[in-house]
Amino acid sequence: MASSPVSRVVYNGKRSGGPRSPGAGSEIFTPAHEENVRFIYEAWQCVERDLRSQMGSERGLVEEYVEKMPNPSLKAFKPVDLGDLKRRNTQDTKKS
Repeated sequence: MASSPVSRVVYNGKRSGGPRSPGAGSEIFTPAHEENVRFIYEAWQCVERDLRSQMGSERGLVEEYVEKMPNPSLKAFKPVDLGDLKRRNTQDTKKS
């Protein structure tokens, strides 16, 4: 294995409270959609809790998945920081 990919957990911390409910004039979400959002939100809260509890210990509950045989077509793949991309697009829009 030549080199392992660099991984990082990214969380912008902007989310407040629980799953969002539609406001006035917003889309109408089905009960199934709301249930899926709630499930994902609660699962993510468990991941964050596990990450926080692991910080002081050598080995925690959260493990990184790394391909044993990476796909050669993804060799040149470079991760994209979506927050940075959005910021740049917003700045470009303001300049126009």
